[in-house]
Amino acid sequence: MAVVLSDPALHTFIGGSPGTPEAVRARYERLVAGSPDPSVSWCNWVLRLREDARLVGTVQATVTGDSVAEIAWVVGTPWQGRGLASEAAAGLVARLRERGVGTVVAHIHPGHGASAAVAAAAGLSPTEEEQDGETRWQLRL
Repeated sequence: MAVVLSDPALHTFIGGSPGTPEAVRARYERLVAGSPDPSVSWCNWVLRLREDARLVGTVQATVTGDSVAEIAWVVGTPWQGRGLASEAAAGLVARLRERGVGTVVAHIHPGHGASAAVAAAAGLSPTEEEQDGETRWQLRL
């Protein structure tokens, strides 16, 4: 995944910079260990291409005890524009619905049209709320 996430362009809207392979491994180890807060569930998946099982991105949700899930996704630059993020985000929302989640939220930079399209494809709609310069998108299930 360090290679998939290595393009600095992926950080244009979210800030930061690509992590080293060691930093990515450490982050994934923390994610696998789970949230230290027992009322919060971390749900994380890597995306693989069906035809060759190549890793291409991630989709994730943080589900809180009040039945709200905050979701995010990233697809590596070479695989963008194929609908992979939209498919993954829609699948994630379906899984959250099955789990009984009541509200799904994503925070998207207003200049990031591709992420706005992914959120819309997953059924989320923009709200008037902003946080750290990003628009809150929401879907009540």
